[in-house]
Amino acid sequence: MKHPIQEMMEQRRQGKKCGIPSYCTANPLVLEIILRRAKLLNTPVLIEATANQVNQYGGYTGMVPSDFYEMIIKMAKEFDVPENLIILGGDHLGPLTWQNLPEKEAMEKSVELVYQYARAGFTKIHLDTSMKVADDPEGLLSTETIARRGAELYKASMKGYEELKAEKPDALRPVFVIGSEVPIPGGAQEAEDSLTVTSPAAFQDTVATYKRIFEEAGVGEGWKDVVAVVVQPGVEFGDDQVFLYSHDAAAGLCAALKEYPEVCFEGHSTDYQSPECLKDMVQDGIAILKVGPALTYGLREALFALSFMEKELVPQEKRAGFIETLERVMLAQPGNWQKHYHGDDKQLALARKYSFSDRARYYIGQPEVAAAIDKLFANLKEYPVPMNMLHQYMPVTYAKVRDGLLPLDPKELALDGVTFFMLDYEYAVAQ
Repeated sequence: MKHPIQEMMEQRRQGKKCGIPSYCTANPLVLEIILRRAKLLNTPVLIEATANQVNQYGGYTGMVPSDFYEMIIKMAKEFDVPENLIILGGDHLGPLTWQNLPEKEAMEKSVELVYQYARAGFTKIHLDTSMKVADDPEGLLSTETIARRGAELYKASMKGYEELKAEKPDALRPVFVIGSEVPIPGGAQEAEDSLTVTSPAAFQDTVATYKRIFEEAGVGEGWKDVVAVVVQPGVEFGDDQVFLYSHDAAAGLCAALKEYPEVCFEGHSTDYQSPECLKDMVQDGIAILKVGPALTYGLREALFALSFMEKELVPQEKRAGFIETLERVMLAQPGNWQKHYHGDDKQLALARKYSFSDRARYYIGQPEVAAAIDKLFANLKEYPVPMNMLHQYMPVTYAKVRDGLLPLDPKELALDGVTFFMLDYEYAVAQ
């Protein structure tokens, strides 16, 4: 059976400008609406876990790859989503979380990481060996080094797959994404003035070097499993800025892609792009659109709106205090936002709430914050939101409720904040 992304690539070779969003999140509420929309649209859905979210040590979610896999499959059954519609991916799999270690140790851990992802049943593997480790020499990593480490991880992934296939003969063979110009997971950490689009020569060098190294490593056939190359097409976001895609700026890079019909580009950090920018990206060959922080940003935005309405409707002593709870937890555990946000106390406080980088996503699933969300939903069931107030705080969602497309239920109102961003991606990849 062909992998759905390989089927997508076959369609693109036939001239159909299709693509697929890649939803990178571990938040249960966001995952719920992603799965429900997959059921509604009856289309394959790609959900990815990042190496710092889910790894052999649990990541920041506390889940190893098999835990994440089982959680998604269990949720899919709960929402009646056919398992064959679900593609699970591993994002930034490589030395990302072990850059402080020398190559030998960092790669040993990376090998175990990709093995566990493939062994668990993840079928889209991003081999990300672009970051330096402790004993790498000064300067940029060579494409040769990146490809050599990538081939090592490819072998480990296939070992995991072969073991899985021995147990489940119908297990889908994984596909792979490579690339040496990989944006930082979660958006830029510093303000930037401009972005440099990957040069056609750099892309061509990546492909040529990987092909040669795969051959030298004895896995030349493995190139057939590679479906995409990560490049920088000129999109990024940071604390309060978004770099929109420019067809003209990326024209040279996208023209070079036509020489390699077996692969497409994978675009990272596509969060907050306009629908038309996303559509242009898919048309130009950036057929896999990664989105992560925007999804939880949309959820956070909706939860804030509900909190503002709660202050209008619910007696003070009964309020959930979601906004205050989130701030308290973030201040008590600053590790996941400190190096990303900059400025004085006022600027930091605003960034914790409103930053496009959405470091709040690391905290929304924590027990104290999750309990505040549950209480917020319960309160707004007891004290329903009137339509005129909904229009004030959530005008886009108001129209859906007014037209009978969405129930006036606080959880559904919150999830619509995620749908708001998903609709842009659904539009972009539709033929």
